[in-house]
Amino acid sequence: MININNVNFHYKGSKEAGLHDFSLDIKPGEAVLLCGASGCGKTTILRLINGLIPHYYKGELEGSINVNGKDVPNSELYDLASVVGTVFQNPRSQFFSVDTDGEITFGNENLGIEPKEIIRRKDEVVNELELGPLLGKSLFELSGGEKQKIACAGVSALMPEIMLLDEPSSNLDWKAIDELKEVIKYWKSKGKTIVISEHRLWYVKDIVDRVIFMKEGRIEHEWNSEEFDSLTTQDLSELGLRPTSVEEKYIKEFGQGIFSEDEDSDNSIKRYENGVTLKDMYFTYDMPKYFFRKKKLNAADSAQYTLAIPELELPRGKVIGLIGKNGAGKTTFLRCICGLEKDCTLKITSDGETVTGKKIVKKCYMVMQDVNHQLFTDSVRAEVMLSMDEEDKAKADKIISDLGLYGYEDTHPMALSGGQKQRVAIASALAANSEILLFDEPTSGLDRAHMMAVAEMLTGLAKDNRVIIVSTHDPELISLCCDYTLCIEKGRLKYLRECQ
Repeated sequence: MININNVNFHYKGSKEAGLHDFSLDIKPGEAVLLCGASGCGKTTILRLINGLIPHYYKGELEGSINVNGKDVPNSELYDLASVVGTVFQNPRSQFFSVDTDGEITFGNENLGIEPKEIIRRKDEVVNELELGPLLGKSLFELSGGEKQKIACAGVSALMPEIMLLDEPSSNLDWKAIDELKEVIKYWKSKGKTIVISEHRLWYVKDIVDRVIFMKEGRIEHEWNSEEFDSLTTQDLSELGLRPTSVEEKYIKEFGQGIFSEDEDSDNSIKRYENGVTLKDMYFTYDMPKYFFRKKKLNAADSAQYTLAIPELELPRGKVIGLIGKNGAGKTTFLRCICGLEKDCTLKITSDGETVTGKKIVKKCYMVMQDVNHQLFTDSVRAEVMLSMDEEDKAKADKIISDLGLYGYEDTHPMALSGGQKQRVAIASALAANSEILLFDEPTSGLDRAHMMAVAEMLTGLAKDNRVIIVSTHDPELISLCCDYTLCIEKGRLKYLRECQ
């Protein structure tokens, strides 16, 4: 089904090679997991299989790639589209429509499939993946996890023989990951050939037939499912891989409380010494407007708001884990705090000073979930220095080195892997030196070593008496660095409590 033979490849404009004398055979119906540190070559392998290399991502390519009888370098991308389906790490990068229904059917429409068959495929996918509640919605209103579901549906509706998934769980809560697992199991039951690039290994360990461990563009280790399952936590740690048991443990012992709708809310105001107070945080995406002015948001109308938090005090010098289901309002909460949602009526009081509107921007810095939206320059060093009030090359290089990006100072950010881009955005946040630092899924797409580095960095930032809020579905990150958990449910404060 898939044959990659003696491939050498490195990206145009990059000094580092993507793959070195790489060979891999995957049988029809086989499910294969690619794992390893960020930048080891996992995504490059997927791009070879779906034809994005060499047809989109340019570089020097040697060797042969054959997929379902097609010579990939000499085949057109549209010839591969019906054979290989890809769910990318960032689902927005593969959307072509503005609504969920249109996105599910777009691929088949683009291939000229008969209308009746398009409708049949859509109905089958919606039914099998249980997507009824997401139909008829704007893609712009969906959470990251919901977008991932629609991306899976759009690929599944094409009914390709090969399914590729690049870090598909990176933005999902545990319930959504369980649903993703069922999708992958469904594809496998249909005889699909599946290749998954992942750092979070626990949910796929019982699905895959083979595990490939990558290091610096080469296959370092290979296990069948039984051999991989026998590896201890220490074995995985020595390889720089995330354990396969920690997330399951936290889902049972910790996560159920987070996602239980039956649990009583505790949104009473707790006071902290030298805390930062958020007040009158009201926001809706469907803001009604008068002819000459916007309608003023207030507590009396709070039931209709996407986000409604009358008052909340946040402790300084602590890392606060922002938790909740996909679509609960976590990202909206962060966007309102940092001033990106201009219609939000937020007031921030700190050190006796209350700020609103544009002044809020100077107090806060946010690392977005989709870091591509905040990478602007042509080098990693320039990106970091862009956040500084006064450019300091030595300081920028130290931050870059501390986050494991040494040697990439002059590399274009868009030439980096997803995990490396995330670290560049985090480096910019550190350089900004703002009072309130917000992180939206900062360990999304990161390997274990760099996740631990981010946890250590967040802890260090908190020691400087900043307010650190990190939106996350990552229980390892919570266990390593979070002092408090702040739970949002349906745009309302459920609780702010100290971690035990």
